[in-house]
Formats: sequence, C-alpha cells, structure tokens
Amino acid sequence: MNLRLSPLPLALAGLLSAVFCANTQAQNLVTLFDAAKGYDAAYKSAQSLYTANLAKAEQAIANVLPTAGLSGGLNKTNVELLTGALAGQSKSYSSLSANLSAVQPLYRPANWANYRQGLKQAELANAQLKASEQDLIIRVSQAYFDVLASRDSLTFVQAQKTAVAEQLAAAKRNFEVGTSTITDTREAQARYDLVLAQEIAAENDLRVKKLALDLLVGSSNTEPQSLVLPVQLQAPQPADIATWVMQSAEMHPGIAQARVALEIAKLEIEKAQAGHKPTLDLTAGFAPTRYNNGYTSTQVDTNATSISLNFNLPLFAGFATENRIKETLALEDKARADVETAERNVAQATRTAYLGLQSGLGQVAALAAAEASSQSALDANQLGYKVGVRINIDVLNSQSQLYQTKRDLAKARYDVLVGQLKLRQANGSLKAEDLQAVNALLAK
Repeated sequence: MNLRLSPLPLALAGLLSAVFCANTQAQNLVTLFDAAKGYDAAYKSAQSLYTANLAKAEQAIANVLPTAGLSGGLNKTNVELLTGALAGQSKSYSSLSANLSAVQPLYRPANWANYRQGLKQAELANAQLKASEQDLIIRVSQAYFDVLASRDSLTFVQAQKTAVAEQLAAAKRNFEVGTSTITDTREAQARYDLVLAQEIAAENDLRVKKLALDLLVGSSNTEPQSLVLPVQLQAPQPADIATWVMQSAEMHPGIAQARVALEIAKLEIEKAQAGHKPTLDLTAGFAPTRYNNGYTSTQVDTNATSISLNFNLPLFAGFATENRIKETLALEDKARADVETAERNVAQATRTAYLGLQSGLGQVAALAAAEASSQSALDANQLGYKVGVRINIDVLNSQSQLYQTKRDLAKARYDVLVGQLKLRQANGSLKAEDLQAVNALLAK
C-alpha cells in the first residue's frame, strides 16, 4: 500500500470544517435541557400524568361537599268513559312537577378519609414529577457529554493518524537511504491501517451519539459546546458520605412516594373500618306541582318543602367489612415494607454514587499525570529513534499510549461531571439549577 500525502485535500477539509462550524450555532447544556423539557415524550407524559393526578385529587373534595339536583316531569292521562251517563266521552288528567333537592353529608367517616387521600395524591403527583425531571436532567447531561467524549475521541484518533503518517513517511525515507529495514516501514504501515479503522469507528460513534442527542432535544444537528481546559473539577460538598445519605432520607422523591403510599394505605384502613359506622345526612327539597282535573276543569298548584335527617346504621354485610379491614391491614404492612426498601435502596445508590465520584476524581488526577508521562516518553522515544537507539515500533507504541491516555482522560472528566449530577439524583437533591454550575465550565 503506497501512501501519498497531499496538503491540498487536507487544507480543503479544514476549510470546509471551519465553514461548517461557523454556520452551526453551538448550544450549551442548559439550552438543550430546556429544549428537551418541551420535546421529550417521556417527560411530557409525566407532566400529563401530574395534571391528571392533581385533577383526581381535587375530585375527593366532592365527597364532603353538598350535592344538589333538579328533576321534573310532565304526565298526561286520557280516560274514555264506556258506560254510564257520560259514556262515549273522554276526559284528561295532567300534572306538571319539578323537584329541587340538596344533600349535605353530616357524618360520613369514609368520605373524610377519601378526602384526605386526595390531598395525599397531590403530594404523590409532585414527587413523581420531580423524579421525572431529575431523570430528564441526567439523560440530557449523559447524552451531551457522550457527544463531547465521542468528538474528542475522533479528534485524538485523527491526531494519531497524522502522527503515524509522519512516522510512516520517515520510515520510508530511512529505508530508501538504507538507515532502516523494511520491518520499520511495515510496522508503521500496519499501525496506520489500524488507526484508519479506528477513525472510521470513531466517526460512526460520533454520528450515533449526536443522533441520540438530537432525538432527545428535538433538534437536528446539535453542536454541544466544548469543555474549557484546563478545568478544575470540584469534590462533592459536603465531603461526608453519611451527610449525603442522611439528606436522601428527607429529599429523595422515591422515598417520598413510598411514604405517601403508606399514608394512603392507612387512610384506606379508616375507610374500611367506616363500614361498621353509622352515617348521617341532611336532605332538603322543594317540589312545586300543577295538577289539572279533566272532570271538574279545575287546576291545583302546590308547593312542597321538606327537610330531613337520614340516619343509617349497618348491622350485617356478610362479613364483607371484616374481610376488607383485613385486606387493608395487610396492604399497610406491604406499604411500610416498601418504605424500608426504598430507604435502603436510595441509601445504597447514594453511597455508590458518592464513591464512584470520588473514584472518578482520582482517575482524572492519575490520567493527567499519565498524560504528562506518556508525552515525555514519546518525546524520549522520538529523540532516541533519531539518534538510532530506539526503533520505529517504540515510537509507534508511545504514540498509541499517549493518545489512548488523552481519550481516557477526556472521558474521565466528562464522567465526573455527570457523576456530580448523578450523586445529587441519587440522594434526591438534583434540580435544574444544578446545571448552571456545569454550564459555567463550557465554552461560551
């Protein structure tokens, strides 16, 4: 395989890239998150469910408020006389009536328990929407930095390709003048072919990552702003894992949902026990009636007003109430166990996220040191190759190690930034405002 490097195509490619970048407006993390809130189907579904749950909660108040109804009727009856002095004649009777009634529950324990359940449903809806927003923050952030990591990987692969191409050209020149063997040329050619394959894979990976981000925010050809280097990555504050776990017990929406579900289960017990209790309602009614008598051709108008207290005491319902109480008591035990499970899972997830962030910060520091060492090693091997104490493969290996370290370091930085957000999600304190701190680290 013969390699010919022409500066014209490279210059043309650079020019096209510059024009493309100039015509594409880069977006920061906050901008793309705002776009995702208005486009992402999962988040919009959560918003609709939130609205529906609030409406459902408001329905519960109807059980303790008065109800009123209006009804009316028109009745006409024709009577044909068959015998007697009036045989052959027909008479009609008609009546026109209306009824306005109202009922106010005075003592209905089940209704009040149902009303308090409605209030808890509103709390549950808030917790569910908060969890959905936190999930969207993480999904957008992860997709954003996946694109940056993939873009950096492609940049480093292309830089490595340029370096290997120069090393291949040098090996060919040295072989032509007789200062190196054909082995150096073939090793450099093999490494160059390998980097070409890596470049193709990196280009495809970048396209896939950008499509995923586009799909999330509802925009085509998004261009995330890059991270400004050098960057100072902050350790988690407070720097105490126990504090993060303690906060999670009070702030995490998953725990809040489980606790609200327990309160609803307790109220369900009250509703079941109300099956043994009496009920008392106040009823009022007003019924005007007009009656026409076909025999006497008279019209009678009446107004009937009524007020009553309706008392009901259940005596026996075939053990349905007793078994319903047993069911609700068992469901309360389940809800209490669900709270404990949620607390344990959240505490474990918080510890895992905290330790993962600490590990990520350590990896960034170690990889930064490794990058400097790899650069020194490459410089030394290149110098040694020039003076004849190192062979071509030593330089190629040093180049590969350096660019792999650069890729790992870039990804580790992005993992730390996402890890900071995931830690807050794990303990339930993540808010959209937390993106501002990450956004400040991006290019303007």
